[in-house]
Amino acid sequence: MSTTRNSRVIRARPEALYAAFLDPEALVEWLPPARMTGRIHSFDGRVGGGYRMSLFYPEDERDFRGKTADREDAVEVRFVELTPPARIVEAIRFVSADPRFHGEMTMTATFDPRDDATEVTLLFEDLPPGLRPADNAEGARLSLEQLARRFET
Repeated sequence: MSTTRNSRVIRARPEALYAAFLDPEALVEWLPPARMTGRIHSFDGRVGGGYRMSLFYPEDERDFRGKTADREDAVEVRFVELTPPARIVEAIRFVSADPRFHGEMTMTATFDPRDDATEVTLLFEDLPPGLRPADNAEGARLSLEQLARRFET
């Protein structure tokens, strides 16, 4: 199973960044990478709870197809660990009929203070075989870029 890791220093306090991972409205704004959009179907922000979210590709996307439907990637996320404001561990499953996307991957988000900023690191482990590590890393990089834009503009 593959692993990816992305980090970005963001000029914001760890508490604010941690909160952006547990706010459904904030997640919809920063998590969908690039020009994708998102919708939260359900949300329960406690250990053992989680959320179901769909990410939608733009209408003019020609290179990528959704894992759930033609233009949709749906995920079911379970909160495994919530340690405010330092660490979040999520178990993530794609909703897909394609067995290449079955299985549970783990995302660990850490929030490390750096002077007047925070280094946010996203570590993904046990990526399903159908998810190319390069694509996952690029998506995470773009999401972190949007998270930074949310706090730094």
